[in-house]
Amino acid sequence: MSDTTSPVRKEDKGAREESQFQSLKKVLPYLWPEARTGLRSRIAVSFLFLLFAKFSNISVPFFLKEAIDSLNGYEKGATPTAEDNGILETLGLGDMVGSGTLDFILIPVGLLVAYALARTGAIAFDNLREGTFARVVQNAIRKVALRSFRHLHALSLRFHLERRTGGLTRAIDRGTKGIEFMFIFMMFNVVPTILEIVFVCGLLWWLFDWRFGVLPFATIFAYVYLTIRITDWRIALRRAMNDADNNANNRAVDSLLNFETVKYFGNEEFEASRYDKGMAEYETAAVRSRTSLSFLNIIQSAIISLGMAVLMIMSAYDVSEGKMTVGEFVMVNAYLIQLSMPLNVLGFVYREIRQALIDIHTMFELMKEKVEVRDNPDAADLVLQGGALEFRNVVFGYDERRTILKGVSFRLEPGKTLAIVGSSGAGKSTISRLLYRFYDVSEGEILLDGQNIADVTQQSLRLAIGIVPQDTVLFNESIYYNIAYGRPDATREEVEEAARMARIHDFVLSLPDGYESMVGERGLKLSGGEKQRVAIARTVLKEPEILIFDEATSALDTATEQEIQTSLDAVSQNRTTLMIAHRLSTVVGADEIIVLDQGQIAERGTHGELMTLGGQYAQMWQKQQSRQSEAEKALEE
Repeated sequence: MSDTTSPVRKEDKGAREESQFQSLKKVLPYLWPEARTGLRSRIAVSFLFLLFAKFSNISVPFFLKEAIDSLNGYEKGATPTAEDNGILETLGLGDMVGSGTLDFILIPVGLLVAYALARTGAIAFDNLREGTFARVVQNAIRKVALRSFRHLHALSLRFHLERRTGGLTRAIDRGTKGIEFMFIFMMFNVVPTILEIVFVCGLLWWLFDWRFGVLPFATIFAYVYLTIRITDWRIALRRAMNDADNNANNRAVDSLLNFETVKYFGNEEFEASRYDKGMAEYETAAVRSRTSLSFLNIIQSAIISLGMAVLMIMSAYDVSEGKMTVGEFVMVNAYLIQLSMPLNVLGFVYREIRQALIDIHTMFELMKEKVEVRDNPDAADLVLQGGALEFRNVVFGYDERRTILKGVSFRLEPGKTLAIVGSSGAGKSTISRLLYRFYDVSEGEILLDGQNIADVTQQSLRLAIGIVPQDTVLFNESIYYNIAYGRPDATREEVEEAARMARIHDFVLSLPDGYESMVGERGLKLSGGEKQRVAIARTVLKEPEILIFDEATSALDTATEQEIQTSLDAVSQNRTTLMIAHRLSTVVGADEIIVLDQGQIAERGTHGELMTLGGQYAQMWQKQQSRQSEAEKALEE
């Protein structure tokens, strides 16, 4: 069985990795943007700084070797040679000639100064490279994130209803961070380290013999190979540890969020037991992960130490044979230590690069999501001349297996008000979503002043329509921001006037921070009625030619409802208005009322005509009036 399934798994893994690298290739144009000579120049300068940094780094052991060799043979109190005296005279230090001592040795000091400068230069050039390249990477991240953000807004409402918003934002956040990590580490850490290894091994081969080039390379190759293999094994352990951590944390958060329920049933010990069980799982997983890391560190240290010991023995032998100086002995050791230092974080870098590839691939897969509703190539802006609205035999269903609207047809004349009522699930709110073109109809047409909304741009269509939705969601900003969102360029006077028309101005002024009061996430600091009045003010400020009130007063008490209804009547004067209502008292004055039943128009007419008809509308009216009477009696008692 395993023989047949294993190749498939390898094939799938290879396909996934190839797909991930394909996604990585899509990022490259953002790092080399067209018509951005400034950013391209930064890339060139960054690579120049990189070369300077690596050259300085490679020269550090060489200067150390020269300094040691220059010191070799000198002893305290030794007399300068004629050559040393000549150098001192040339440098204008003739008073030191014939001093009889060599307490200050000019040449070794100069070499040690060069050694220090080379070390400083390696760090300085590396930081200059990082600072220069930072704008290139951050610009690429911003452009990719912006493209992803725009694409998400271009996707249909169906997509957003089926996906978790938090998951979408995390996909973009992780993808952009993956880009940053990938290119910072790959381009300026991993690749340069590989080049440095190859160059140093070649240099040692050229200076001495093939053994001094092959042995460091073989040591580092073994180090990298075993690190990658062990890290692959550790990834599963870390994933188990993270899962156990998340599980324990979720249990704790869930228990604390339901604090009152825990107290109601006296289940503190039960919750503590559940939490302890989750922490025990995390403990086991964390110990395994930490033990595996210790095992990896031991293997890495053993490989480097073994390679270094063999190399040092070879060097010591050559020193004893007079083939190598003491300085060269130190230089060989320094090069191996220097090459091994960047490899200390290899396991972390390898694991993060793998995760970065996955995150980048996930983000670009999201960007490949098909845009369900898009403008036609020749779509023109909507031109309204009054705002006549017409549904012609519209058929639609969110799922092919279930039709919501079944051949709905009606016409709303400019400046008139049409109300749509019916039981829950009849398709009332679907009509507003189709008018906004969140979805395209399956059959039929929706016309505005004779223009099929499928043939005009979505932007111009939505600018012409204003809606007060049933479920009002506000931004986690100030009340002023949320009202002004209807028309961001509006003056403060216009914002406050819209608030007055929505009967919320006085309430806002009563707050300590007034219009600057924060509404909280999704507007949770406001009551349902207050949120809805903010939404009404926002729509009033937009000044659309077509208005949609989708259960606009459903969250208000009777007194407030009557106040706002007066404002809504004033706002809708001379505007084409579509009212979707559950409370029939709000649609009594509509020019026409349509009763939807199971996706079809069951009745239509004015309030009086429908009451005379004695059908579904009349029955709904009587039930609501009866419930209202009972509620009023209960309050009186």
